[in-house]
Amino acid sequence: MSTKPKLSDRQQQVLWATVRHYIATAKPVGSEALVEEFNPRVSPATIRNAMGYLEKAGLLYQPHISAGRVPSDSGYRIYVDQLITPSEALARQADQMLSDQLNWDSWSFEALMRGAAQILSTLSGYIALITLPQTSTVQLRHLQLVQIDSGRVMLIVVLDSYETQSMLVNLPKLNGDAQPDAELLDRELQILSNFLNSHLRGRSLSEISTLDWSDLGREFERYADLLRVSLQELTSRSQVPISTQILISGVAEVLRHQPEFSELQQVQTLIQLLEEEQDQLWSLICESTEPESGKRVTVRIGSENPLEPIRTCTLVSATYQRGTTPVGSVGMLGPTRMVYENAIALVEATADYLSEALSQ
Repeated sequence: MSTKPKLSDRQQQVLWATVRHYIATAKPVGSEALVEEFNPRVSPATIRNAMGYLEKAGLLYQPHISAGRVPSDSGYRIYVDQLITPSEALARQADQMLSDQLNWDSWSFEALMRGAAQILSTLSGYIALITLPQTSTVQLRHLQLVQIDSGRVMLIVVLDSYETQSMLVNLPKLNGDAQPDAELLDRELQILSNFLNSHLRGRSLSEISTLDWSDLGREFERYADLLRVSLQELTSRSQVPISTQILISGVAEVLRHQPEFSELQQVQTLIQLLEEEQDQLWSLICESTEPESGKRVTVRIGSENPLEPIRTCTLVSATYQRGTTPVGSVGMLGPTRMVYENAIALVEATADYLSEALSQ
């Protein structure tokens, strides 16, 4: 990897102003535009000299001989790494919208993730990409036993992926074929639910075989075998292959409003990647390029992306976690001419929100 050129304070200021101007206008930036930016603090000659140096260093280029300058991928890289700070105000706004608009009590987990992706794309104006949580073991988040009638109860299990499983269970007969009255049964089912939650929450459902039912007393022994079999059946029902599905929002808006996506061929290859080749995109979003840097957010600019359809784009991504374990990723895809301060702040805020929600 080539070393980054050392820039003076003035050269950094001119690079920052050039990138910002190009992001706002999508038009090559001439020195006269920056004279207005710095006026009257910097002379036009100083700005022209700085832009000339930045061009020789490969940080700016001229798309046409008579045109102004446009940031290169290397120019954007220095801008992102050294010249900007993510927007704290927008991060707070994102966290507030996610908290206010997502209903964790009644929505399915996929609906929650779709809602988060929609909020992210609306706030940014770019394509939001959120992977569903990946987990190799099925763990219990919550369990409830609910009386249906005198002989049956509904066993409801919420897994760590927020997937909900349920099944009807026929209660074992008491001596003399009698059943406890409804009020007594409700109390027993609540005691059982509390017992199972306290012993199994955060653990694999298969660990029900290790439970010591003597903690509950002899009157509950009749439920032990029945619940053990039922939970093991739910466990096997939930052992599905790890999904690589990516929930996507904002494609139409980006294609409509960003001039970089005006070429039909480019749009077709991008749509094909998003719709038909998600496995390639999934591995890229979930992979961190510089774990040793300690940065939460990974930013791949233009040619840094290995996938051809997005080599004119920037992909911003961060993992979200359950506890200390990464289980999925939040991504944002847009032109290299994106507002990086906003994109980085929004991706990080969304990943932090999902991590906190999943770890509760």
